[in-house]
Amino acid sequence: MTDLDQLESQSVYILREAFNKIDRLALLWSIGKDSNVLLWLVRKAFFGKVPFPVVQLDTGMELPEVYEFRDVTARDWDLDLVIEQCPPESEMDPTLPPATRAAARKTEGLKALLKREQYQGIFVGIRRDEQATRAKERVFSPRALDGVWDFKDQPAEFWDHYKTRFAEGTHVRIHPLLHWTELDIWRYSKREGIPIVPLYFARDGKRYRSLGEKNITFPVDSSAANIDEIISELEITRTPERAGRSMDNETEDAFERLRSSGYM
Repeated sequence: MTDLDQLESQSVYILREAFNKIDRLALLWSIGKDSNVLLWLVRKAFFGKVPFPVVQLDTGMELPEVYEFRDVTARDWDLDLVIEQCPPESEMDPTLPPATRAAARKTEGLKALLKREQYQGIFVGIRRDEQATRAKERVFSPRALDGVWDFKDQPAEFWDHYKTRFAEGTHVRIHPLLHWTELDIWRYSKREGIPIVPLYFARDGKRYRSLGEKNITFPVDSSAANIDEIISELEITRTPERAGRSMDNETEDAFERLRSSGYM
């Protein structure tokens, strides 16, 4: 098996383990490169189908290309798409820095969704290498119903044995891509021919390396106009993946505050 085969196999195992053990599942879809790979893996794991709802937490601030990609892909892949409208920024914690406050809208949208739909498991396409706080995650990560994450009290996970039963009043975030890297995502996307939002490819010397709302996410300098060039760029770059995310540059603890309160 190649490295990509092994990554794929482990993720498919996680997806099927969650489907077998946890009732009322949904998948969060940001329409970015990671969650598109996650959707692709779900379709592989379940023979071309996605057997649970796919949720976009919508602030109304995504870039036009993202909405266009969402609508085309949801139709072509026959997704059970749920669009959850997030509350306004005026209702967010005023003590948060401005960009972090804008990002917190998705946290509150997810809380409203969980309260209404009572999902017991939520698939999320995060990776440990993406951000330091995410490196503390587990594959099966229990949360309180209000989304609060106690990163100091997480279940041990050894040799692909995962805890899948938790106390009443808990929901579980499931992270099938936790062991992948940004390079893995791009190499796998190339191998599989996974559709990609064109914003990832350079135009006029800039491209988006991470997609988020247009008011708090910005392109980075790059000449990589196709996947091969992106892979070559990532093999030598020292620029962080989230360099274009303004909230990551506000205060040292901004992202950790978001994650502890339920951010993806």
